[in-house]
Amino acid sequence: MTATPPPAVADLAGTPTAALAVRAEGRGRQLSPRAAFLIRRLGRLLVSLAVVVVASFFLVHLVPGDPVRAALGIQASPELVAATRAELGLDKPLPQQFVDYVANLLRGDFGDSIRTGRSVSETIGQRFPATVTLGVLSFLLALVAALPLGIGAAVALQRPGRKVADALISGVLGMLIAVPGFLLAVGLIALFAVQLRWLPAAGWGTPEDAVLPVLALALGPMAYLARIVQVEMSGVLGATYMTTARAKRLPGRLIYLRHALPNIITASLTVSGLLLSGMIAGTVLIETVFAIPGMGGVMVPAVGAKDYPIVQGLVVVYALIILGVNLVVDLILVTVDPRSSITEG
Repeated sequence: MTATPPPAVADLAGTPTAALAVRAEGRGRQLSPRAAFLIRRLGRLLVSLAVVVVASFFLVHLVPGDPVRAALGIQASPELVAATRAELGLDKPLPQQFVDYVANLLRGDFGDSIRTGRSVSETIGQRFPATVTLGVLSFLLALVAALPLGIGAAVALQRPGRKVADALISGVLGMLIAVPGFLLAVGLIALFAVQLRWLPAAGWGTPEDAVLPVLALALGPMAYLARIVQVEMSGVLGATYMTTARAKRLPGRLIYLRHALPNIITASLTVSGLLLSGMIAGTVLIETVFAIPGMGGVMVPAVGAKDYPIVQGLVVVYALIILGVNLVVDLILVTVDPRSSITEG
């Protein structure tokens, strides 16, 4: 008896399994670069968020001290402390606490505060608008001011006597970048609230209340972004196409807006996305200095009191904001420069 030879590869193409594989491969080939890019970025966002959840849970629990004892006070009886710990589920092994935490998190439940007993979701919901408003207003101010400042500085450096101008511009921008936001906030309060008495030193709710916090949060990022725009614009102004545009005697407005700005927008968007993420995180200190009823005003005392649910919930929310901002910036970059979806790995 002769052995049956293996089927040829061409014969296998007619089998149902091979047909399904061919169709799947065809569908994969139909996936556009932008869609593939979006899928990759969403996957990275989910992975990053998972890392944040795990890290925040275990790092908070590594902080020395008993949160229940801190909440009830040193006069509380051992029986009351034990009962409260059991009620909060803190008497369970740490891995079981983590499983319970993730299960509740998937349902949108951040738990209850150990100190106040209030829902963490409710607390964050009440303070979320102030934090986002502060961050967005500061970012808009930084972006709107940085673009003309950076472009103007680059144009000024093209003229005679640029060494003096370069030193002056670099010094001012470098000082604003180097000064910490909270120190800048104290200086603004001392000048405009204490000495001149033009603006309130604390509070939130009126346009006047927002001026100093927004300035304190925006000046450093504005200077950094203006410096980036200046460097990028200086390189663009020396390009051949800019020389050609000037040789055609086009209006300056047209040269800078139509020919120069599109070539610096990619770098500006990338940096501005990183700055917005940092500014959202930086609201914690600014809110504390100006007594703004935002999430930062809850974060600082919660860390000191080892209020696990509050700290973990705020960390997750801050992470969601920052990761979401980065995703939106990436999508804008892909829209402005489609090559980003191809070169990004």
